[in-house]
Amino acid sequence: MRWPIAFIAVLALVPPWSGEPRRPMIRDDVTVRAARYIPPGGWPARVGDLVPVGALSLSADDPAFGGFSALALRDGRALLLGDGGNMVWLRIAGGRIATLGARTLRDGPAEGWLRTDRDSESLAVDPATGRMWIGYERANAIWRYTPDLTVEAHHAPPAMARWPDNTGAESLVRLPDGRFLVIREGRGGRERGHEALLFAADPAAPGTRVATLRYRPPAGSVPSDAALLPDGDLIVVNRRWRFPLRFGAVLVRVPAAQLRAGGVLRGRIIATLGPEMGGENVEGVAVTREHGATMIWLVTDNDVAFYRRTILAKFRLIE
Repeated sequence: MRWPIAFIAVLALVPPWSGEPRRPMIRDDVTVRAARYIPPGGWPARVGDLVPVGALSLSADDPAFGGFSALALRDGRALLLGDGGNMVWLRIAGGRIATLGARTLRDGPAEGWLRTDRDSESLAVDPATGRMWIGYERANAIWRYTPDLTVEAHHAPPAMARWPDNTGAESLVRLPDGRFLVIREGRGGRERGHEALLFAADPAAPGTRVATLRYRPPAGSVPSDAALLPDGDLIVVNRRWRFPLRFGAVLVRVPAAQLRAGGVLRGRIIATLGPEMGGENVEGVAVTREHGATMIWLVTDNDVAFYRRTILAKFRLIE
């Protein structure tokens, strides 16, 4: 068949399809499996200020499962947020898990076709209402959702506008007084520090006042997530990377008094993890109180690679 010359000319002006497939979207009926995880050589009695309680290696018969960047625990349920907008709810008790549901974020920045359209890297949940705030890299925006994932508000704060792709809001923490802290992953270096923002109220609402501060991580690491301790101190997880795919995590405790406009956030190293977490990339942290003790939960990001582990681990904080 001979194509009309005009049609061929139009085709020549159309950019070729890049071939990038649609982002993997998790099934609503996915079932998560759990196997007890023990690191090579067994768990040490303690790792810094952390006492291992136990860990699970999670998997599912769904190629979209994994890649978890953030973690929240509320009412005995764990919420895992993937960096492609996939969310999984679990109930964990006695070393056993039950899958409570899974959803894909339909509404968010851009059109949602590509994984980068839903580059969801950080999460904060209101324990009273279940409302959630999600920080999106690339879009440099924060969106607020109801528990059923209906969008309530969203905003791209001007203070985040110049943050380059894939180095944005890696940590998002809601403080008890209604303020929010965002820490940029970036590549700021130890001396200059990583830019952080302290929002006076809801960061998803346009016009919220914001102040700038800096976070200084341990040498050779970048911040990957943060959570608040019961006394108001901040736990920051910092990632260390070694070629080709070996990761370590350094946990830092930052005093609550440093959470102020113009401040510099720096704290004491309370634990350094490497083989204990299988050399995987720890991207999510959450805190709970159980029987008067503070528990630190960590989850790894396996980049949705079948040959890498998703590990959910629990530690007791020595106080």
